[in-house]
Amino acid sequence: QVQLVESGGGLVQAGGSLRLSCAASGLIFSSYIMGWFRQAPGKEREFVAAISWSGGNTLYADSVKGRFTISRANAKNTVYLQMNSLSPEDTAVYYCAANHGGWNSRANLNDYEYWGQGTQVTVSS
Repeated sequence: QVQLVESGGGLVQAGGSLRLSCAASGLIFSSYIMGWFRQAPGKEREFVAAISWSGGNTLYADSVKGRFTISRANAKNTVYLQMNSLSPEDTAVYYCAANHGGWNSRANLNDYEYWGQGTQVTVSS
């Protein structure tokens, strides 16, 4: 049974930082593209970042580029999202997801087979 478990969310002031983690089990972690998505109240779930199987390639949404960094540790079956310079617009539930497809599908949430339960990130002004 595949499980993705996010952690590290919380309440932070604007300009602060958080590091999200997502621990995976029940799958061959290194064979999956890993992504982070987020969903704010009343909005659709949106792509945040993705990382390739070995971590050599990454992609970011324009809204987080230069502030967020995605990384992975295949030996630990874990993917991370370092979030710096947070703003209230970053407030959302953050989800990690696993994609067994090709790199061209890295930003399409419909191509991700497995999802975590989400972790809340709240940024106060």
